[in-house]
Amino acid sequence: MADTATPTARIRTQPARIDPHRIRADFPILATANRFGKPLVYLDSAATSLKPKAVIEAVDGYNSEYSSNIHRGIYEIAERATAAYEAARVSTARLINAPEAAEIVFVRNATEAINLVAYSWGRRNIGRGDTIVLTEMEHHANLVPWQVLVQERDGDLEFIPITDDGLLRLEVYEALLHLHPKLVAFTHVSNMLGTINPVRELTEMAHAAGALVLIDGAQAVPHIPVDVQAIGADFYVFSGHKMLGPTGSGALWARRELLEAMPPFLAGGDMIREVHLRRSDWNEIPYKFEAGTPDIAAEIGLGAAAEYLMGLGMDAIRVHEQELARYAIETLRREVPGIEMYGPEAGDRGGVVSFNLPGIHPHDVAQILDRSGICIRAGHHCTMPLHERFDLAATARASFNVYTIPEEIDALAVGLREVVRIFER
Repeated sequence: MADTATPTARIRTQPARIDPHRIRADFPILATANRFGKPLVYLDSAATSLKPKAVIEAVDGYNSEYSSNIHRGIYEIAERATAAYEAARVSTARLINAPEAAEIVFVRNATEAINLVAYSWGRRNIGRGDTIVLTEMEHHANLVPWQVLVQERDGDLEFIPITDDGLLRLEVYEALLHLHPKLVAFTHVSNMLGTINPVRELTEMAHAAGALVLIDGAQAVPHIPVDVQAIGADFYVFSGHKMLGPTGSGALWARRELLEAMPPFLAGGDMIREVHLRRSDWNEIPYKFEAGTPDIAAEIGLGAAAEYLMGLGMDAIRVHEQELARYAIETLRREVPGIEMYGPEAGDRGGVVSFNLPGIHPHDVAQILDRSGICIRAGHHCTMPLHERFDLAATARASFNVYTIPEEIDALAVGLREVVRIFER
């Protein structure tokens, strides 16, 4: 039978692409060299990302052209500062498809956002015998605040275990939900394994059991499309410094009804509507949670970072980093004999590769690589329980971003072979 399909029916849409070689021109630091005169090979973006000119100029513009406080002055530069600050809130909301900008609370980082929820929501809703479910792969920021809370409120923590490949064991999660937890909190993307968790499925399962859901999106928002409405979560947190923005910036997104029911986290200026000697009335959201003068420049920079990422396209960024992860895994396995890598295959992970060289401490690996201008992270990456799960004292970690190119992974492979050669002398 003849093929009667129309030509357009056979056309497959090609994934969007970014050109990291062109993008690198936007990052001034990549033109610098280390103390040995070696060009910078930055493979530590999971810790802190580099900043593009658009972010640097946004921060400098505030500091040099309209540096003033917000929500107070009625003179020109104060109104300009307020407008820029609130525009950054709108951009941040757009990046994660929040229903409204008022549901974005500016904080210093994801850690502060989780502490805000633990303090404000947790101390009103967690009591004796109540359960919070976490995972074995959590960053300390999404573990320690809940430890403090359950110790104070006499609650319980339970943990979803992971497979040797770094994937959550969903059958155990389903069993834990029979405990009727009040909250389930988990990372969207593991900062050590790179695992991308099935957040929508996890959220639906939690809601069916009557639990609220908090997601740590610090390693997701810069790298993959995030839609909080499609995910259906109740709280979503992320840091600016991991998404090309300034340090000291970040956001908590939460459903309006939750924010309105939660008491303030901090007290003082700007989070009040009226103050009397013996009582005060709180401001509307999100200002109820933003006491005192914030880091205005940093949050303006966060908005610029959000716009920069959206300009590149989050789908394109995801394709780029998935290809880098695959290339890194294949290259390191082929070029570095004996290397041990952790986590799932490239299709299930973000742009993070943690590894060890047998008999060589990760700190030594990182120090020798630094001589060649190669920056990686060595240690436990704020995931000590996860390292205990794999019986590891530490790992080395290479992590990628929009400016990472395959040639840098090649340089890493050459550098690791040199490390091996040095220790075999």
